[in-house]
Amino acid sequence: MSPAARSVSGARNPSSVTTLATTSSTRWAPRPYAEKEPSGGVMHDEETIGTRLRRLRRWRGMTLDQLAGQAGLSKSFLSMAERGVRAVDRRSHIAALAAALRVSEAELAGGPHLTADPVQAGPHALIPALRIALTANTLTAPVAERARPLPDLTAEVGRIDRSEYRHSEVAVRLPVLIDELHVHACAADEHVSREALASLVDAFQAATFTSKDLGYADLAHIAALRAAEVAGVLDDAVDQGKADSLRVHTLPTGSREFRLTMAERAADRLEPHAGDPLGLQVLGMLTLAAALSATLAHRFDVAAHWLDEASALASRVPDEPGRNWGAFSSANVAVWRVGLATERGEGGGVLLDLAREVDEDRIAARPGRHATFLADVGRGLARERATMREAQRWLLRAETLAPHKIRNSSAVRESVATMLTRATVDAGGRELRGLAARMGVAH
Repeated sequence: MSPAARSVSGARNPSSVTTLATTSSTRWAPRPYAEKEPSGGVMHDEETIGTRLRRLRRWRGMTLDQLAGQAGLSKSFLSMAERGVRAVDRRSHIAALAAALRVSEAELAGGPHLTADPVQAGPHALIPALRIALTANTLTAPVAERARPLPDLTAEVGRIDRSEYRHSEVAVRLPVLIDELHVHACAADEHVSREALASLVDAFQAATFTSKDLGYADLAHIAALRAAEVAGVLDDAVDQGKADSLRVHTLPTGSREFRLTMAERAADRLEPHAGDPLGLQVLGMLTLAAALSATLAHRFDVAAHWLDEASALASRVPDEPGRNWGAFSSANVAVWRVGLATERGEGGGVLLDLAREVDEDRIAARPGRHATFLADVGRGLARERATMREAQRWLLRAETLAPHKIRNSSAVRESVATMLTRATVDAGGRELRGLAARMGVAH
């Protein structure tokens, strides 16, 4: 993975190697008029992305032909999406449509969705405290006046990193942890300060992905920037690699080439430190971030190269997702192959073949990662009528494993809403409507 392996363009050469605290502008799509369904009810954000797509397209005064041409998608796909019979669940498609419509991706995809279900809505009520912890603390002026012993705090961060808590518990614990770690980060003892700063990087990682899972992209980005700030103070290559990974994951999908370049450069910087076990795991996660970035840029050959790099690195670490940083391991690389295939638009047999390569017993130690894998398979299967019933089974398994995560997933909600449009009134349809009800999807 030397810098010389790059192509002329700078990319690697594949052949060479809450109360809810968001603003209305981020939560809701513009509504110049109240569009009515045939039944006379006003449509709300619990419906498909296609519903918002139609509203935004008409608001912009664009025809389907114009939008298709500017977004690089087919008119027939957009027509089916607007009618709710095709899911718009690929991040690259959402980014292309948002750019063509000149709106944010959040306006098109929909922001955090609240229902009466406490499993889904509960974590959102705690987002304001997390926002304050991320924005009010500084490395010279902590919000808290006192803190628990540092070993207790670092142990708590480790439990959060290993996904031992659900989002509602993480959202309760993280703000306090971040406050108290800042107290120790300001300690006169340099050893204590550095240990606290290192734990802050991991706490900011938890804040990044909790916020991202719940739909708060702005807060996830703030957490990633705080991690970068701390890593800069530590001046440690591995901590910098962690922060780089978070920044890559929180960049807008539309910044495709920049995102890929950033991931590749971060991997190059960390490569000399891969002799350290933790450095090796962080490097592995950066290669996976590069594979994702390449997939979003539709550079699938580059993505395949980075997945192969990740597999090679994973062979050098214990296959223990529950213990490794970021769950990096051979089992997790297999999970990523499924997720990136789903993002590429694969379905049916291709996804099932890839899913068979995943050792579910090993990834069971990471319930959130396990549930995401199940949901990715389900979303891919949902694209084909012949495998819709199978898709329901995978999605319901995912929900059972991590309901707090799956019920807050906009991608899963989009697939469920689209499947519901096509479902017949049978036992499978009733199960699907039950899942839809729990996710707040009109049914």
